[in-house]
Amino acid sequence: MAIHATAIVDPRAEIDPTCDIGPYAVIGPMVRMGPGNTVGAHAVIDGDTTFGEGNRVFPFASIGQIPQDLKFRGEHTRLVIGSGNRFREFCTVHLGTEGGGGVTRIGDRCLVMANSHVAHDVQMGDECILGYSTGLGGHVVIEDHVIFSGLAAVHQFVRIGRFAFVSGGAMVGMDVAPYCTVQGDRAQLAGLNTTGLERAGFGAERIARIKEAYRITFRSGLRLQEAVEKLRAELGGHPEVDHFVAFISGSERGLTR
Repeated sequence: MAIHATAIVDPRAEIDPTCDIGPYAVIGPMVRMGPGNTVGAHAVIDGDTTFGEGNRVFPFASIGQIPQDLKFRGEHTRLVIGSGNRFREFCTVHLGTEGGGGVTRIGDRCLVMANSHVAHDVQMGDECILGYSTGLGGHVVIEDHVIFSGLAAVHQFVRIGRFAFVSGGAMVGMDVAPYCTVQGDRAQLAGLNTTGLERAGFGAERIARIKEAYRITFRSGLRLQEAVEKLRAELGGHPEVDHFVAFISGSERGLTR
């Protein structure tokens, strides 16, 4: 383990010997780090925060601070981070709250760009990208492979479906269905993220089914329940459509249209 002489690492922290801790970094007493993590200069990691393997925290990032929630009264909550993530300069990731389940969670191989914010109780999947200065409100759910362009913001309790694309500057106040692109203030649908699906290896048949599911849901004039019944009857049994149906059926805030 390489710990710079100027770093402050609490002796109670559990740091794997293969980790590197840079100059003037601060590591709190309840932090646990698996193999191969790197912490840059002046970064601060605190709270009951657990890292998997091979994460990189860049200089001046702040990970594991208490939530910006006035209801928080110092209860014991956690932050759980997977493996292979990158946290760029000046980003912030906060602990959970008791009312939100107690855990903020980030999956594997995500990129949180500079100045971005992941609020309390966010549940983020794998291989997501938060562009420069993206802000996620409390209790937001981000499924796998979601990409945010710079300066996007998401209202608390919103859900973003897998392989969605949120355009730069978008203000997202309602759920975004899987595979969709949204843009604008307030964010509206702008079609499907077909480029992202192709890059992810979705074949022509799967993309065609997703396009048909999108058309039935958002362009046919059917009510949502009618669209769901039609999707189940005509396209049910295909995983990409079944996930789409389950997501839109479970929406509580309503869908971005």
